[in-house]
Amino acid sequence: MANTSRPVGRTALLASAVALLGLVGACGSESSTSSAPQPTQAPRTTAPGTGTAPAATAAPSDTAGSASASARTDGRCHTSELRAAVGRVDPGAGQRNFPIVLTNTSDRTCTLYGYPGAAFVGASGEQLGPDPERAPASPETVTLTPGKSAWAGLSFSSPQISGARTATPAALLVTPPDEHDPIEVEWTAGEVPVGGDESSVSLTALEAGTGP
Repeated sequence: MANTSRPVGRTALLASAVALLGLVGACGSESSTSSAPQPTQAPRTTAPGTGTAPAATAAPSDTAGSASASARTDGRCHTSELRAAVGRVDPGAGQRNFPIVLTNTSDRTCTLYGYPGAAFVGASGEQLGPDPERAPASPETVTLTPGKSAWAGLSFSSPQISGARTATPAALLVTPPDEHDPIEVEWTAGEVPVGGDESSVSLTALEAGTGP
């Protein structure tokens, strides 16, 4: 009887050992499965140009505006930037010739082109005689740096020779080309023709310098 019961006990022991090994294997498989790294989701990136991207800062527009304004600056000499004077008489062949000189008194370079305006006026401001006639010419632009001058010739026949009706002006009004405001220059050269057949006064175009 003792010999019969011993194999049974050994068989039961072996069966218990197999079952225990199976349980340990199952637990190890489950642990491996649960501890496996889970795939991580890649971070979302914002594509350039979308509404969530930082807005680009626009460049200041006043620089371009300043450049445009500078390009549009008028280079013409204005009345307020000029001084007018009547130079010494240059007589010849019965003519009286005077240089009318315009000098740049500003701190910028400017230009003159064409003929100045000129009119003799009396003490009360009334014009004496007609406007001077323009002598035929091909004007050129005169560039005046600060302190530089341009001149135009004012000429008329000597009244003592022509016999024209005369008047003695108090001043000569000189208007720079393309300007409206004149510069008043005291007239000290005596009588000028204001009427009659030989009363015309002529004016040349401006050129660089202060006279012939």
